[in-house]
Amino acid sequence: MIIFENVEYVYPNGFKALNRINLEVNSGEVVALMGENGAGKTTLLKHLNGLLKPTSGRVLIDGVDTRHSTVASLSRKVGIVFQNAEDMFFSPTIQEEIAFALNNFHFPGDVIRKRVDWALKFMELEEYREKSPFLLSGGEKKRLALAIILAWSPDIVALDEPTVGQDILQKEKMIQIIRQANQQGKTIIISSHDVEFIAELKPRIILMSKGRIVRDGPSEEVLTDISILQECRLLPPQIVSLTSKLDFLGLKPKLARPEEVANEIARRVRHLVNYS
Repeated sequence: MIIFENVEYVYPNGFKALNRINLEVNSGEVVALMGENGAGKTTLLKHLNGLLKPTSGRVLIDGVDTRHSTVASLSRKVGIVFQNAEDMFFSPTIQEEIAFALNNFHFPGDVIRKRVDWALKFMELEEYREKSPFLLSGGEKKRLALAIILAWSPDIVALDEPTVGQDILQKEKMIQIIRQANQQGKTIIISSHDVEFIAELKPRIILMSKGRIVRDGPSEEVLTDISILQECRLLPPQIVSLTSKLDFLGLKPKLARPEEVANEIARRVRHLVNYS
């Protein structure tokens, strides 16, 4: 379990990025942090493995107070994929990059080789194993960053803007990866502006604004609340925008697949025609 108790964080320049955050995330949940730039999403993620320590309040990871733990010890349990993937790179080749953390965590040599091979194949990076990570495209760098984390299989995986630089096929694969990891019992926390991606994933959503949590609930409720999305400077998913304009058919804003909405519209139009 992840627990934030009255957490505040103030940067050295005096900017308060987190303001009395109270939050619980249970083991095995998939949670999306959403909100405008500067809402505090990335700052919150960095508290999960102790990269940042609360100015006041406390963060507990499975009962361990991050204020009294090292980043190294917390990272075995919490893996964070940064928005700028290059921040995670420093090895000369991709396969060495993936193996680095495994070596630091003292995995046996044969296990390291197997996990590196698995991660390269899973993230479709096999052909680049001897290539410098800095020569990859933006989307490939993001996939490598995720491969590094998944290779050591932490209980909690945090993803900061995972769809940046990804095309539609890679976004679909990202959803599959997240679902697969979740089915294996991992807790997934995602910071994202990509409402279409989050709408497809359908996680629990935590909306943030100016360092505070302003809404916490199922995606079906949060992503259909157009007023609260606007308050957080987010556009609603396209399907929600469409259904919000069909109140004359008796439809309310709805998070559903396009074919489901099309069938519902057809049913209601037939009913109106028959009634008239």
